[in-house]
Amino acid sequence: MRGLLPPYTDVMPDAPPPADAAARAAELRRAIAHHDRLYYQDDAPDISDEAYDALWHELKELEAAHPELVTPESPTQRVSGTPLDGLESAEHVAPMLSLDSSAKEEAFRQFDARLRKALGDDVPLRYSLEPKLDGLSIELVYEGGRLTRAVTRGDGRTGEVITANARTIRSLPLELDGSVRPLPPLLSVRGEVFLALQAFDDVNERLIQEGKPPFASPRNVAAGTVRQLDPALAASRPLSVYAYDVLEAGAGDDGHGALATHTEVLAAMRDWGLPVNPENALADDADGVWRAFEAFAERRDHLPYEVDGLVVKLDDLAARRRLGTTAHHPRWAYAIKFAPRKEVSQVLRIIASVGRTGVVTPVALLRPVNIGGVTVARANLHNREDVERKDIREGDTVRVERAGDVIPQVIERIEVAGAEERGAPFRMPERCPSCGTELVARGPYSLCPNAFGCPAQAVARLVHFGSRAALDVEGLGEVTARLLVEEGLVKELPDLFDLRAADFERLEGFAELSAANLEANVAKAAATTLPRFLVALGVPDTGPAVARTLAGRFGSVEALRAADADTLAAVHGIGPIMAEAIAGFFADPKNARVVDALLDGRVQVAPFEVVAPASDALAGTTLVFTGALERFTRGAAEALVAKLGGKAASSVSTKTTLVVAGADAGSKLEKAVALGVPVADEEGFLAFLEERGVAPGEVAALVGGAE
Repeated sequence: MRGLLPPYTDVMPDAPPPADAAARAAELRRAIAHHDRLYYQDDAPDISDEAYDALWHELKELEAAHPELVTPESPTQRVSGTPLDGLESAEHVAPMLSLDSSAKEEAFRQFDARLRKALGDDVPLRYSLEPKLDGLSIELVYEGGRLTRAVTRGDGRTGEVITANARTIRSLPLELDGSVRPLPPLLSVRGEVFLALQAFDDVNERLIQEGKPPFASPRNVAAGTVRQLDPALAASRPLSVYAYDVLEAGAGDDGHGALATHTEVLAAMRDWGLPVNPENALADDADGVWRAFEAFAERRDHLPYEVDGLVVKLDDLAARRRLGTTAHHPRWAYAIKFAPRKEVSQVLRIIASVGRTGVVTPVALLRPVNIGGVTVARANLHNREDVERKDIREGDTVRVERAGDVIPQVIERIEVAGAEERGAPFRMPERCPSCGTELVARGPYSLCPNAFGCPAQAVARLVHFGSRAALDVEGLGEVTARLLVEEGLVKELPDLFDLRAADFERLEGFAELSAANLEANVAKAAATTLPRFLVALGVPDTGPAVARTLAGRFGSVEALRAADADTLAAVHGIGPIMAEAIAGFFADPKNARVVDALLDGRVQVAPFEVVAPASDALAGTTLVFTGALERFTRGAAEALVAKLGGKAASSVSTKTTLVVAGADAGSKLEKAVALGVPVADEEGFLAFLEERGVAPGEVAALVGGAE
């Protein structure tokens, strides 16, 4: 389809649409979608802007004359609807996991070696490579080929619905093309929303001309834009998107299940009209991956968008299924990160910052410096020993990097010839800079023990409490949290739910509408899930993944609070040190008072379905796995034990029932022999299961065919 379609002249706009009007509207939509793909995805337009505009305006006029012809997928409807009051949440069709990553070659080589051990020599390790875009990960859901939902990654299980904003992205098809390859009835695609560097410069130039502060980075623009409540504002910022994986696809004549490799998945997405990064490539082995990474790193600053590394994925989909995933990341994918960007700046001051757990951290306030497109004005100095070791002082010239291109930190002091006499060595304060309580030493860290009376800790706890992974209270940022604490409105977390709009209006910068919105947002957040509630409380070592594990085992706050350290340590993935910390948190009288007050009519925590073991065949047993296993991955073996009612421990003791030793078993095997604990190889482990009534077929079913 090339060139401009012949004009259509409608007569009697108020009459029912004739067949030729409907046909013309459909033809125009197909033509505009075709030219959108050529322009935004292929960078190969074949008509002028004026000709394209003529098509678009003709369709708009035709739809105005015949409103019955308007469809949600029409290009004229990309920006439609009124601004939203807030963003709803939705559960993903399939989990959106993170990636294991490192900037070190040795770490990637270890990843490759793990895959080779797990899969054996009969499976060729061909890798699919793709740029790791520095944007925002989203899920796109198409039903019957039509875009019905777009959701941010959120906590990996649940995200915010941003469909109206996603529809404004011109490179994203509102309706997929099933002419080349049949479409599955349901298609869930993972993609990355980003802002090209030239578009970022254009947005900032416009802001500066309007007298507004510019954005710090393209990622900030992308993340902020997709969460706007007004699609018209989102449409004013030219976002782009690349699709890079299929999360789920319903059955079809040529559905996802018929595809054998990730390369085929990418080809299928391109056939359906989804934008796919042309930089994607293949490598036959680890050496090829590393050569590609080094070549890509050299081109990094010449790409039209920000990237922070290279994503490496096993191309074989069947092999992926054998390897499985952890609660955090797939075992078959890895991100090789670029070395952090480094620049030189000067330390203006060193201050002590108090965090929500009471740890007092030295922070360098810097002369602002641009590192990889982000203005950095402060950097973490970690702890008093780190400051002393690097000998960082006020006035020093230092080298600063963004670790993982995100967190700024001071790497080293730079000697400057002819510089004036250096400032005095930095010393951590003896008392908390927020509440004046005497600090206590805990290893290399300084700690304020005044957990419930320190304003800085109260502010940090409140910010964390309302963060997106916790209760997700929109509008409760650091500035608002600080005002609430300084005004005495929130002394402890439960106080937040006792406030009304009139209380918020007392805060600087709040008016009637903003105060009412914050009251509504707090009320909305009061109805939450158990995993979010545990994260919000700040339970030690409990991020979203651990919180889901605890919720799945105990089902309610009450059951979890009643669990002792031994019970917690028996949960798959919870070690003895973590178990002691979690049990200690709930046993602390001050924490117990806060939890009681929250649950006393202020917060409603929905019951969580308890994941019961498939059987009690291994009840009362404790197994330890060591060395490289052949039939199972370590995680699959440990999960199998948990499903059969047993405990998979990380260390050997006299209470251990059996140690399963694979190739290259080390100190755990030696300790088992010394303590007289029974030891078995994988065949012995399977025999151990069979003795307890677990048939081989049941093992295969429980581990998803990993046997």
